[in-house]
Amino acid sequence: MTACPQCTLEHTYQDGANCVCADCGHEWPMTAEGKPGESSAVRDANGNVLKDGDSVVLVKDLKVKGTSITLKQGAKVKSIRLVDGDHEVDCRTDAGSFVLKACFLKKA
Repeated sequence: MTACPQCTLEHTYQDGANCVCADCGHEWPMTAEGKPGESSAVRDANGNVLKDGDSVVLVKDLKVKGTSITLKQGAKVKSIRLVDGDHEVDCRTDAGSFVLKACFLKKA
């Protein structure tokens, strides 16, 4: 079993299709592979599965924190790379390299 995503303690157990933390009581679903807390696929704003090397388009304007850069809606990004974490897509644009959430992208 893996650590609880809420309290980060490792006292977890499987209960049917869910994992349960014995310390805080948090429950989360197990994935198809049987590994808790991991998603089997990264999906775009329309629900399409993304893969490394795909081209995507931004579905809304995104302001980049700490800069005056705004990534414009409709901008095409080529050759994405999927990474672990909250922001799933690593990409390179004319404005620089960014890590973006897949919910702001659609497959081109």
